[in-house]
Amino acid sequence: MHHPRAHRGGALPGRDAHRAAGFRAARRRRVRGAARVKPLRTAIVAMSACAVVSDAVLIAFYPQFFERRYGVTSALHVGAYVAAISIAVMCTLPLWARLARRIDTLRLLLFTQGAAGTLCLASGLADDVLGYWLLTIPMFMCKSSYLLMYPYLMRMQPPATHAHTIGLLSVVVHVGGILAAGAGGHVMQHAGPAACVGLMAAGDFAQMAVCGWLLRGGHAAAAEPAAAPEAPASRDTGRWRRVLPLCALVMLFDFSAYLIRPFFSLHWAAVSGSGDQLVAGLVFAIPGGVALAALVVNQRLRARGRRLPDAVFPNLLLGAAGLLLQAGPAWWAVLLGRVLFGWALFQLVVKLEVLLFRLSAPERYARDFSVFNFFQNFGVLLASFAAGALVERHGLAITFAVAVAGFAASALLERLLLPDRAPAALPLAGGRHAA
Repeated sequence: MHHPRAHRGGALPGRDAHRAAGFRAARRRRVRGAARVKPLRTAIVAMSACAVVSDAVLIAFYPQFFERRYGVTSALHVGAYVAAISIAVMCTLPLWARLARRIDTLRLLLFTQGAAGTLCLASGLADDVLGYWLLTIPMFMCKSSYLLMYPYLMRMQPPATHAHTIGLLSVVVHVGGILAAGAGGHVMQHAGPAACVGLMAAGDFAQMAVCGWLLRGGHAAAAEPAAAPEAPASRDTGRWRRVLPLCALVMLFDFSAYLIRPFFSLHWAAVSGSGDQLVAGLVFAIPGGVALAALVVNQRLRARGRRLPDAVFPNLLLGAAGLLLQAGPAWWAVLLGRVLFGWALFQLVVKLEVLLFRLSAPERYARDFSVFNFFQNFGVLLASFAAGALVERHGLAITFAVAVAGFAASALLERLLLPDRAPAALPLAGGRHAA
């Protein structure tokens, strides 16, 4: 007779023994997989920091860069150049995403970031502005491939951790922006434009080195998930019907958020009466410090089971208030506005990207993210053209007024396309729902 306590004290029956052995083997595989993924995740975060620093060294100082290096003072030219960068990125990233289906992502980045660093160094030798354009636009086309690391990382994470991972990457982007703005202002003021170009190239070569280290250590092959079967066409069409309104919202949001960036350092100089470019860079980077504080606050709220302050509509209104304060003539209002704007920007960026990955599926992360990024860059593109034209005709303050109107329009669009009840019902990858 079988004793009811036999399972607890002695050997397990055959079927239960096999089942327990399977559970133990699966647990060991999960532990080993997590151990392999951790260095890759850390390396991707480091690569993101290098990429942001490399890209953002000159973002707040292009007016000064072109004036000191090539004698070009046209605000329209600065806007056109930033727009050309956006076109290069938005057109090239989908091609990199398609190529990444056939080539390992890290192996692809090894070559593209090396090419970007080489072109960056070559641009430092350009004698005229046309030569600089011809070398740097292909450089940014190569640089754009590093954005594939975000969906690459998301595929390795369970959906429940996406918000934290996106928040962490957002903080890396913001903190990298602080370092880049401070370093860019200091180097521009004390070492000149050529040194800024060298700093950008160093970031590209650092990413190349990290990719080489990961490939040599076999981390990429260990962490790369197996390809999943394609979803039925009807399900894919349903996803696009939800993704495209989100893309429309993010396009308008990014247009409004980026409209003030190209000429912010000039606005700060006019408001504060100070020409110190290091201080201007640090003021420009205030949202980065706020993002770090917001990440800590969100983590503590999540640990206590409290609701996160990441609702789209209230943060759009808060961001609009921050933009209004920045448009004022008082330096303290600009600083307060940067704080409010930074808090809203962090919460919105994280929330919108979490919604994207919730609507997508792991096998489509790279493709859907490339489309999402296309709309983001299209918004930045429109902002770049608009900023140059607006400043040329109406002065610096008009960019803040238009940005406020854009945030208000984004809030209206969110009410129409993404009502509060929609996010809770959005399917997570694998058919589950958000907790």
